Amino acid sequence: MQEKRGRFITLEGGEGVGKSTNLNFVTQWFESRGIDFIQTREPGGTPLAEQLRELLLQKRDESVDPTAELLMVFAARAQHLNRVIRPALAAGQWVICDRFTDATYAYQGGGRGLDKSLIAQLEQTVQGDLRPDCVLLLDLDPEVGLQRAANTGEADRFESEQLAFFHKVREAYRARADADPARYAVIDASQGLAAVQDQLAAELDRLVVQP
Repeated sequence: MQEKRGRFITLEGGEGVGKSTNLNFVTQWFESRGIDFIQTREPGGTPLAEQLRELLLQKRDESVDPTAELLMVFAARAQHLNRVIRPALAAGQWVICDRFTDATYAYQGGGRGLDKSLIAQLEQTVQGDLRPDCVLLLDLDPEVGLQRAANTGEADRFESEQLAFFHKVREAYRARADADPARYAVIDASQGLAAVQDQLAAELDRLVVQP
């Protein structure tokens, strides 16, 4: 009998929403229930994809063309999908990924203003029909998020963008969630940590009992 395919869960959100803290909570939730899972991230997840991540995040004197940035993101994603994500799902493992293609629509589509049809074309080419089963979107006013992020160390190339960029990122994320509410769980990240994690646990409980 073929083993049941695992579930694919992504954690999304702009800067300073608390992804790292809440990703730890999600992984602990899975560990406590004995669910077989892997944790990974984008860009990244393989040695080559991590090298592309470094190229994407590094500040440089040369301006990065938005289309070049987009193609690097999808090059890393193709490697990650075929070396890590698809094999794990096929083996029946759940996959928890820190950002995925929704981040591309938000940052390169919303923030950079690239044509979303181009992103959709690359998405179909690289992913086929594979989409996350659930997107946990941590939503927060960018001004608050950037204030939080300022306390976490030196800003990378994306974190150094202007506030208007991050408002566009947030709008793009919210538009994605509004268009497919059954697959997205929008979580108010301005709440206290306990309330945020209560919401995350409720969404994860719902996923576990789904056929």
